[in-house]
Amino acid sequence: MIKKLFSNIKFDRNELSGSFGDIGTSFPLIIGLIAACKLDACSVLVMFGLMQIFTGIVYGIPMSVQPLKAMAVIMISQKLGGDILYGAGFAIGITMFLLTVSGLLTWFTKIIPENVIRGIQFGLGLSLANLALKDYLPSDGVPGYILAFCAFAIALFLLGNRKFPPALVVMTVSIVYALFFKIDFFHIHQGIGVDLPLFHAPTQSNIATGFLLLTLPQLALSISNSVVATQQTTRDLFPNSNLSIKKIGITYSIMNFINPFFSGIPTCHGSGGIAGHYTFGARTGGSVVIYGLLCVTLGLFFSNVFTEVVQFFPLPVLGVILLFESLTLMSFIRSVTHSTHQFLIAILVALIAIGLPNGYVIGLVFGTIIMYLINKKLIMRNIEA
Repeated sequence: MIKKLFSNIKFDRNELSGSFGDIGTSFPLIIGLIAACKLDACSVLVMFGLMQIFTGIVYGIPMSVQPLKAMAVIMISQKLGGDILYGAGFAIGITMFLLTVSGLLTWFTKIIPENVIRGIQFGLGLSLANLALKDYLPSDGVPGYILAFCAFAIALFLLGNRKFPPALVVMTVSIVYALFFKIDFFHIHQGIGVDLPLFHAPTQSNIATGFLLLTLPQLALSISNSVVATQQTTRDLFPNSNLSIKKIGITYSIMNFINPFFSGIPTCHGSGGIAGHYTFGARTGGSVVIYGLLCVTLGLFFSNVFTEVVQFFPLPVLGVILLFESLTLMSFIRSVTHSTHQFLIAILVALIAIGLPNGYVIGLVFGTIIMYLINKKLIMRNIEA
């Protein structure tokens, strides 16, 4: 049984390189949640890592695990307590489970046209690129720009190289930079210890409050990105994976049934994470398992000095990794460029997704309606002809 589970998983230099492909998305959100909401760093990191390992083994492809972005943004901006976050995580687990087993999630995804999904992917890519260029790359001033330029040049030159995977070289440069400009070894040494996740039982009040404040705003983004765009991205990159919406919904639910009881943050799958792992060399679930082991190790032994240890991954480098992730996502739009109206609607969906509150669900619904109206008009025109 164990041998079968690991039959589609490899651990090599390319999987190691790919394991850094989603770090630019996840780590800043994790750091922000721990700091703003006073969460237990060990619990957050260990549970986040275990969920990575879980999905890597279950799927056998680099099926990423990410913090729930809408929830994270609301939590960080309003500095809400962890109890509400854990309640919201359990609530969205229940909600996604009911949508999945009822068949509503599968039905919903079947009626969405391909170009609308491409618009969602393109919009997410634009959003990640904006984050990388606006926030991450300028974070260290002139030295950071130089580091980012070197990292970008190395990644571009080595992209697709299986002998010298790009992320390994980029992260080596990142570590050298950190050693000179960032790291306080004495402080890190003083903070090393062994910690374990904290048990937590969400109350009915926490679940209800979390559902209203966090689950409802998150649900639209989860359906559009974590489910619809994730399935399409796996089809694009792993055509033989035959990944079903039901399986995505079930593993999404399982993660959020478990996380709240051990003070872990709510998690989802993400199309951008898959693209990031793949771009930097990953082809199996090994990269996600490696990433998970890194997080578990940080949580168990370095949670007291986590903010110092992550300085080994400077924001300018994370920005470069995020930028390549975004470019991969945006490149998928090429499949609808053969049709002018499909391409334009995909671009419109992308702009709505990044430009409006709850833009992903608005773009999803609006784009789908427009496409059905256009298709109906074309059918009627052909009948009349």
